[in-house]
Amino acid sequence: MTSVTPGFHPVRAAAHRQKLLSGNAMAVGSMLFWAAGFPAAEILLDSWHPISLMVLRLTMALSVLVPLWIYVDGLHKVMNARWGKGIWIGMLGFGTGANLLLFAQWFTDPVTVALIVTTTPISATLIEVLGRQRRLTRRFVVGLAASVLGGAIAVGGRVSPDLGWGLLMAIASGICFAWASNAAVRDFPSLSPVGRSTITFCGAAVFTGLVFTVMWAVGMAEMPRQITSQQIGLLAIYAVAAMALSQILFIASVGRLGIALSSFHINIAPFYVMVILIALGGAWDWRAGLGAAVVGLGVPISQHRSGG
Repeated sequence: MTSVTPGFHPVRAAAHRQKLLSGNAMAVGSMLFWAAGFPAAEILLDSWHPISLMVLRLTMALSVLVPLWIYVDGLHKVMNARWGKGIWIGMLGFGTGANLLLFAQWFTDPVTVALIVTTTPISATLIEVLGRQRRLTRRFVVGLAASVLGGAIAVGGRVSPDLGWGLLMAIASGICFAWASNAAVRDFPSLSPVGRSTITFCGAAVFTGLVFTVMWAVGMAEMPRQITSQQIGLLAIYAVAAMALSQILFIASVGRLGIALSSFHINIAPFYVMVILIALGGAWDWRAGLGAAVVGLGVPISQHRSGG
């Protein structure tokens, strides 16, 4: 006679495992796309001002996202979406966060920025706990500790107070992204991940456009006078892959796992960036590899059975 654990439901457990599997797979895909944007941005920043680059990035990303949203959710849902709320979340969260991250890279370098944002899971966890969306369990705390430890190992001696504004901007960017991603999922339950990404990125575009206008008016920024085919290709990687596709996958992951668990994967991003840089002629960094392994151990621990 087969015994059944009280309260255990095989169908529900299988659905939960499938939800975790798909959520983690989407987070991995999101981080791979996101990581590809750092080397591309590094090259573009050699000739373009950060705010000008962000304007062009958002313009190209939205040129893909808007038609895709209409196709996925339908024109009626697009026209009747909560645009005011979406613009606000996008301006305060993604607009501020994306620009801070790019300026942080301008002050430092792509791997360092990817390493600094490994503080994001802490911010994401606080957002869920304070919003009463998550109850801390022992397993989740162990997983979070592994994620932070993995990020610290990857950082090694790279990050120091000498990084100044770059350090502060990268940390603040992670906080902004975590808050906005959580809000996009929470406040737009009827929209698809494409819709949640697009409506909030429209707000990011409004914010970036306003900042660019002010900086242009005082002579601090300008659009590039000439754009080469190589720059267009790099911009496509930075805008379509590292922004549009990455965000769709990340928002979908947050919808399945929550912002705290999804953000754990951000701490593996430095490893992905390093692998991409190696393919471009860079050197192996054992700290990033070891850090990624430690984070990888923390992900399943934190999601055991109940998902935290």
